[in-house]
Amino acid sequence: MTRCHAAVMVNTEIRSEVQPRLVIERVDDAIAFYCATFGAELIERYVDATGVVVHAAIRIGTSIVTMAEEVKAWRLLGPTAIGGSPVLLHLTLHDPDAACARATERGGTVVIPLQDRPWGKREGRIRDPFGHLWILSRPIEVVSAEKIRDRVSRS
Repeated sequence: MTRCHAAVMVNTEIRSEVQPRLVIERVDDAIAFYCATFGAELIERYVDATGVVVHAAIRIGTSIVTMAEEVKAWRLLGPTAIGGSPVLLHLTLHDPDAACARATERGGTVVIPLQDRPWGKREGRIRDPFGHLWILSRPIEVVSAEKIRDRVSRS
């Protein structure tokens, strides 16, 4: 069921899904980075009376990623404030090499170089300028679980 409020459509259907919520020191810079690097689309952005971005959402492909501004007084801390991110965001793309190049041009760093992996994917890892870690991936072949186990045990 969908309700309409002014020009905003509100979907009231309940679905079980996970949407990562990133805490980011500079949300507007991050939105610009994700749009330019991953082709993200800004869906919504809300700011409180003090100018803090309390919620923003972007769409990357069919996935939604939400974010909020880092506010130490609220104990909302981004990766830089806590010494790094323990979370990996896995993004499947048609051209992970091009996305990696765009990321590094815009201040991201390569953590693990892109290469063809034994499990049938071309993958690598970057850290975005805000401290979040992304696996950039593209399937390159269909590999059985048995073959993956064999390849991984020899690598």
